Amino acid sequence: MDRSARALRRLLDLLAEGATSEQVAEVAVTARAAGVAEADLAEIEQATELALRLNRRVAGHERRQTELAALFDSASDLAGLRDLNAVLRSIVHRARMLLAADIAYLSLNDEARGETYMRVTDGSISARFQQVRLGMGEGLGGLVAQTARPYASADYASDTRFDHTEPIDAAVRDEGVVAILGVPLSLSGEVIGVLFAGFRSVREFARDEVALLSSLADHAAIAIDTTRLLEETRTAVEELNAANETIRAHNEAMQRAEEAHDRLTDLVLRGEDVLDVASAVASMLGGGIVVHDANGNELARVGSDPVPQPARAVAASRTAGRAVPHGEVWVCAVLAGPELLGGLLLTGRRDLSDADRRLFERAGVVTALLLLLQRSTAEAENKVGGELVADLLTAPERDPAGLVARARRLGIDLTAEHTALVVHADGVPRERLAAAVAWHARAAGGVAGALEDQVVLLPRTDPDRAAKDLAAELGGSLGCAVTAGAAGPATGPAALAGACAEARRCLRALLALGRTGDGAAMADLGFLGVVLGDRSDPAGFVRSVLGPVLDYDEQRGTDLVGTLDAYFASGANLNRTKDVLHVHVNTVAQRLERVRALLGEDWQAHDRALELQLALRLHKIAAPDRGAG
Repeated sequence: MDRSARALRRLLDLLAEGATSEQVAEVAVTARAAGVAEADLAEIEQATELALRLNRRVAGHERRQTELAALFDSASDLAGLRDLNAVLRSIVHRARMLLAADIAYLSLNDEARGETYMRVTDGSISARFQQVRLGMGEGLGGLVAQTARPYASADYASDTRFDHTEPIDAAVRDEGVVAILGVPLSLSGEVIGVLFAGFRSVREFARDEVALLSSLADHAAIAIDTTRLLEETRTAVEELNAANETIRAHNEAMQRAEEAHDRLTDLVLRGEDVLDVASAVASMLGGGIVVHDANGNELARVGSDPVPQPARAVAASRTAGRAVPHGEVWVCAVLAGPELLGGLLLTGRRDLSDADRRLFERAGVVTALLLLLQRSTAEAENKVGGELVADLLTAPERDPAGLVARARRLGIDLTAEHTALVVHADGVPRERLAAAVAWHARAAGGVAGALEDQVVLLPRTDPDRAAKDLAAELGGSLGCAVTAGAAGPATGPAALAGACAEARRCLRALLALGRTGDGAAMADLGFLGVVLGDRSDPAGFVRSVLGPVLDYDEQRGTDLVGTLDAYFASGANLNRTKDVLHVHVNTVAQRLERVRALLGEDWQAHDRALELQLALRLHKIAAPDRGAG
């Protein structure tokens, strides 16, 4: 085995072993030092670059999985805690772990004094910081507590959005905190405190970090609520023995809610889907469950007829932070912090006890965790699929076997027939269109990506029907006109790249013809399909346009086709036509009347006339003239 092959084999071994980026990069350095030929060295360096990209992608995916696993572990730990101080310490410690922060802390509201005060810190080194109190609206934390919204600051000291006071700023300086993220702890629409993560250097906070900390805050609020309720129960037992039966019933309800929460969380940890969670919630509450996404699309339904998502009720639940009644159904917004992920509907239960309402709300929190996990997984799959499609379209001949292997890892067989579709939508953000296209592609067993437009590859299907269906479905989900061009079926990377190019030409033709919001293949574009299509069917086109006239000539031995050709060649002038055919003008008129009867009243309309003339030219090429008659 030569040095080049050994180097490439070494790259594969390192990837299989989960080696570091430094170890992967060292392969090319070693090969250059060993005097490998420049041509082979270029191949090794290119392979090293691809290996580094794959290494980074795998590391990122593992990091997201680790964060979500930590979030689920936090939920399980919090559900088992009963001491309030232990609950708060666990919350803050988990927050610091999840974001790898320098410091994490939690403040609780003092309603009597109109302040929020520091309750627990993790990683703090300043006594002044640990004892600071904030008035409502003061500083970042005071604003979070007042508005019930997350706030993040990459550089708090220079951030003018907040009401800076000297005691707060001095405490922050003393602690050395620079970047701060704060999210509210809310119960029943009321903010009870704020959960923070801080860093001692300038940094921006990603949306996923806000969502993760917000999800932990939701669980933390539930845990604090549970702890407070248990403490209140113990106090009530000591003070009111006469209320023993009420307390017992209350404890049973709490136990049921905790068991339900543990059961639902376990479903998520075991990798079950939205339908499984909906089935469990329906069983617990004795009603029907319908789950929608943020756009109102139904994700799962158990024990209920279809129910449209009531947008106003979801908004009310989102604002209140609680499940709300809406006619015959109960509605709970599914939230990850401030982000709306969807809605949970309960049917068949007009009235809900407080315990069942709380259980329903906890189901919304668990559903949010599941949808976050699914979104993270889908984003990773979309990225890999998009890169595959981009490589397929830009360089299908470079490594066809590699493209086939990469597609197979995504569950796509490029050696089987696929239909190519290209999609266009005006007025829709590129990211939203890409997500919708990728969702529809996955649902149909295909893959999607983008270059100039969104491209979809679907397992063998009728191109024209697939284009119309995709345009209609995407138009409905996006609420705008979506246009789709299609081509195929085709097999193999090179043929699929060609089909994508034809589908793109078909899309451009649809837009030029004013058929926005429609879907079609080249065969559905008439003569334009013949001109533009790579796999056009001239004979089929001639038959589709001139079929009745050809059949008439064959059955009766006439030559209406020749008369038509002479008529168009003479500029649609009867006198010039009769001279070409050497017949009387009345004979020409009679023959054209027969043509009208065979082809329809609009045979001389502009578009029909163009099609007829093109078909006549193609017919001449396929078969020599028999002369006029």
